[in-house]
Amino acid sequence: MKIAFLTLGCKLNYAETSTYERGFLAAGFELTQWRDSSADVYLINTCSVTTHAENKCRNIIRKCHRTSPDAAIIVTGCYAELRRSEVEALEGVRLVFGAGEKAKVVPDTLKMLGLETEPVISSEAAGVVEKSFLPAYSSGERTRSFLKVQDGCDNFCAYCTVPFARGRSRNIPICELVRQAREIAAKGIKEIVLTGVNTGDFGRSTGESFLDLLKALDEVEGIERYRISSIEPNLLTEEIIDWIASGTKFLPHFHIPLQSGSDILLKAMGRKYDTALFASRIDYIRKAMGESVFLGIDVIVGLPGESDEEFGKTYDFLKDRIRPAFIHIFPYSPRPGTRAAAMPGQVREGVKTERVARLEELCNELSADFRRSCASIESKVLWEGKNSSGKMEGYSENYIRVEAPFDANKIGKIDSVTL
Repeated sequence: MKIAFLTLGCKLNYAETSTYERGFLAAGFELTQWRDSSADVYLINTCSVTTHAENKCRNIIRKCHRTSPDAAIIVTGCYAELRRSEVEALEGVRLVFGAGEKAKVVPDTLKMLGLETEPVISSEAAGVVEKSFLPAYSSGERTRSFLKVQDGCDNFCAYCTVPFARGRSRNIPICELVRQAREIAAKGIKEIVLTGVNTGDFGRSTGESFLDLLKALDEVEGIERYRISSIEPNLLTEEIIDWIASGTKFLPHFHIPLQSGSDILLKAMGRKYDTALFASRIDYIRKAMGESVFLGIDVIVGLPGESDEEFGKTYDFLKDRIRPAFIHIFPYSPRPGTRAAAMPGQVREGVKTERVARLEELCNELSADFRRSCASIESKVLWEGKNSSGKMEGYSENYIRVEAPFDANKIGKIDSVTL
């Protein structure tokens, strides 16, 4: 049978989809593209972070049904959890799996299709003590893998549905994640990105610490580089920063959510820090690792109560105090059932659009400044593949994209370059 996979949303979804794919291939399925009308099964891993994301999920499901009306459509992910009855009512959908059912995706689909009902067990599913946690890592790229180390969140920020869509914070033991990292290394992959919903909250289920996880993964032979996909500023401790800076495989690259530079809004949204803590953490990182460390910062534009004055605080905080290498900008989307959706002071869409444009302009300015500041620095690049212009490309240790004349012998290898 032919199966097609579609993934919407975050890198965590991509890691999970890759794991489903390995399970179905082990069961004898043939991989095909989702636009292929001969697909027998579509597995769609959905997102619900915004209204636009949910609309896209519905459209994709309908498009797959039109492409192959007799195919079985399997839906999982955040949209499936939050809008289950809505998904089940869509034509062509045969099975829906919520947040706590992901380990059943492969065996239940096989059973529904009347195929082999014995579970297709990979080594990545062995020894798991947290039943609602699907162990997952991506393996579609030759050079980099996203390893899921944590799932769920206990923060319940006012604007966010993640605790409802993915459940409470949980993880599997360090020993299991080390074993998965060894599997990844055995595939010849050189770099692992640690991913999760609230990655730094690792240890809720097992009583271990995030730093203990980093130290254990650092010992895995064959993996030469690690990145942390995202970590809350209050969970990125000085101890963690000092250890990473001491000479480890973890790279000078941090993705840290700010969301707002207004203390009034941070408090109203239930964030666990203020701008003073955020700024002090950024200062400590730069003191420990130097000015060439890459800092990617998340910002939500148009949160309820974001007046021109409060937006100005965010803009000035980023421009004058933090000066990140990149700003990930998200216009606020009210999510039904969240506290923020019912708050006064909702910002008009046109105002959000204007503010997004201002931050995008600032991002371009700060990114250019960062790249100029790194010019002539010696760095190591992991060459990943050929780009659209025919050159090979890869990323430096501090996440600057580098390109050079294509050399097939260098793909998957680490090379010293001058930025």
